[in-house]
Amino acid sequence: MFVFAIAATGFAAAAEKNSPSKKHRTQVPPPERKEKTVEALAEIARPGVVIISHFGREGKEDGIGAGFIVSSNGLIATSLHVIGEARPIAVQLSNGRRYEVSEVHAWDRKLDLAVVRIEASNLPALPLGDSDALKQGASVVAMGNPLGLDRSIVQGVVSAKRDFDGLEMIQLAIPIESGNSGGPLLDMHGRVHGLLNIKSVITPNLGFAIPINALKPLLQKPNPVPMERWLTIGALNPREWTPLMGARWTQRAGRIQVEGAGKGFGGRSICLSQKPVSKPPCEIAVTVRLEDESGAAGLIFAADGADAHYGFYPTAGQLRLTRFDGPDVFTWTILQTVPSQHYRPGDWNTIKVRLEPEKILCYVNGQLTIESMDNQLSGGKAGLAKFRDTRATFKDFQIGTNLAGSTSATVTAALTEQVAQLDGKSETEIIAALQPHAEAGQSILAERARQLEREAARLRKLALAVHLQAVQAELLEVLHGPEEKIDLFHAALLVSKLDNPDVDVEAYRGQLEEMARELTGRLPPQADDAVRLAALTKYLFTENGFHGSRTDYYNRANSYINEALDDREGLPITLSVLFLELARRIGLEKVSGVALPGHFMVKHTPAKGAEQLIDVFDGGTFLTRDEAEDMVARQTGLPLSSEHFKPATKRDIIIRMLRNLLGVSQRAESAANALRYLDVIVALSPDAPSERLDRVRVRLQVGDRPGARQDLKWLLDHKPAGIDLERIAELYRSLQDNADGPAKRVF
Repeated sequence: MFVFAIAATGFAAAAEKNSPSKKHRTQVPPPERKEKTVEALAEIARPGVVIISHFGREGKEDGIGAGFIVSSNGLIATSLHVIGEARPIAVQLSNGRRYEVSEVHAWDRKLDLAVVRIEASNLPALPLGDSDALKQGASVVAMGNPLGLDRSIVQGVVSAKRDFDGLEMIQLAIPIESGNSGGPLLDMHGRVHGLLNIKSVITPNLGFAIPINALKPLLQKPNPVPMERWLTIGALNPREWTPLMGARWTQRAGRIQVEGAGKGFGGRSICLSQKPVSKPPCEIAVTVRLEDESGAAGLIFAADGADAHYGFYPTAGQLRLTRFDGPDVFTWTILQTVPSQHYRPGDWNTIKVRLEPEKILCYVNGQLTIESMDNQLSGGKAGLAKFRDTRATFKDFQIGTNLAGSTSATVTAALTEQVAQLDGKSETEIIAALQPHAEAGQSILAERARQLEREAARLRKLALAVHLQAVQAELLEVLHGPEEKIDLFHAALLVSKLDNPDVDVEAYRGQLEEMARELTGRLPPQADDAVRLAALTKYLFTENGFHGSRTDYYNRANSYINEALDDREGLPITLSVLFLELARRIGLEKVSGVALPGHFMVKHTPAKGAEQLIDVFDGGTFLTRDEAEDMVARQTGLPLSSEHFKPATKRDIIIRMLRNLLGVSQRAESAANALRYLDVIVALSPDAPSERLDRVRVRLQVGDRPGARQDLKWLLDHKPAGIDLERIAELYRSLQDNADGPAKRVF
């Protein structure tokens, strides 16, 4: 992203011709009478804001910025420096879908504007405003991805409109950071008035945006360039290779790389070699490495330059020979799919086909794996292919009559045995032993390292499972028994320990007991509840500074009782647990937790007089029931009934803490963390159908199909109200009928 000192240059020459005339301006509907809140704008605009990535010279993501949808048929506006010139570009929508850019629809280097197209429809376009009508002092919000934080929003004002070499720019009192560039500047009605572009090097709260009216001529008179022409870095030599059916084929350091889905069925894309293929007998070979073994990529031969060809390639850890006679699945024949002990997952593998007059021989790493008598296709060209959303790298593509083979099976077996007996040998001895076959030895060492890494990962997973089961069992035991005997603070510490095995439960319990002793020592011998309540409130919020987390509310640390104790900052519920447990320890009776929607509180019911609600998030403020109802109504819009003010059980409090952590994990899209919380919630509340249903979804995300079937069976057996049992039964049947395939999307 440009900084002010640099980005302000270079706009002058195009300013006059690109200043939108009256005929270019979009007709803007009359403004709504009532402006929207920032929260409402975020909700409305977020689906229209995208993340844009471009890739550098080595094929790695080296830039990220923002953009926004300007047309439902796939047009995205952004800054030119966000997409990079002659760089591959990807766009990620708010729903997580990722698209390769198919063309640069329009761009202007001097204005630093660009419009790109993705192959998608029915997108939520943001309405464009009239930037000429935007007034100084107007409230605005900016959306983007500052420092990689997806779709953040910040509010500010229009400070002024400044002329930079003939182009009027919108000066903003808003912090603009790396990743904001190209994002929309919205007025309080949700209309786009500018594209965030440059920041000041002088102050963090000063930025600039390009007026949206400068973009409108590009939308009306585009200069589209397909990505095939836009990309120049890493392009294949057209005299040697012809890519077909989309995807992104690039070349660097003698290696060919492919990524992105092709346009053929199943994501098929091919790249034909211009080398001639002689009549049989002849051989075609390449060395290939898949980034993900669930993908598929390898050789094609007897290709007609369109849809017909043979393919030999690794897929899902096996080797497959296929024949493609046309463009769809009905003209695709799988001739053979076989496992091979000679294939090395995650590593380079040399695959070769030998074409003889009457048969096809397929090899992996020098070993024959498939022999086929199929002869439906002949002649044609040879080349490379990929399927699905595979990323693969190829090297050493060869065509000849008798190509050199890879290391023999005997040598490979001997080297593998040597590597398996490394213990006790020095590095010098190992290197000397493997040196005669250095490339094969390197490959075997790498595979041995991967085996050890997989074993280490499995052991770590088992250790975590043992830990989680032990903590869950202890939590169930602590919450078992009469309500008055349950140590809520101990239970809350165990919630923290689910994620943090190093939490010292006894040390924190001792710390709370010490706080209680200190507080008790200050109380007069015959202190009544009012005195104890006042002393506790003063001790926590005035003397020790415990407070609600307002600037970082959704930080996971706020949900851990030990970190709330350490940092003296937390959520309403964690602060309430501290308050309740200290109250119990100093003899303050008749206090309980109240689980109001969106805001947990403490209630004190004195022997005489009206009950008091205590907002521990707000420094121990005392509220009446009416004041609490007004607060919840403002925050959630929900009316309250007397049921909401009943004391929450300690089990209910722990479940609510777990649900808070579940929400944090779902926002972070961490299925593994979400599953651990759901497991404990279901263990504590086994008859809760909503959590069972949530766990089905998460179990499917992590690949636990048996566990998902188990929860579905429970729902079918217990028939809870409010659940669509027909859809549950449909999903249950699909999981039974297709144990290894994809489950039907029910949720």
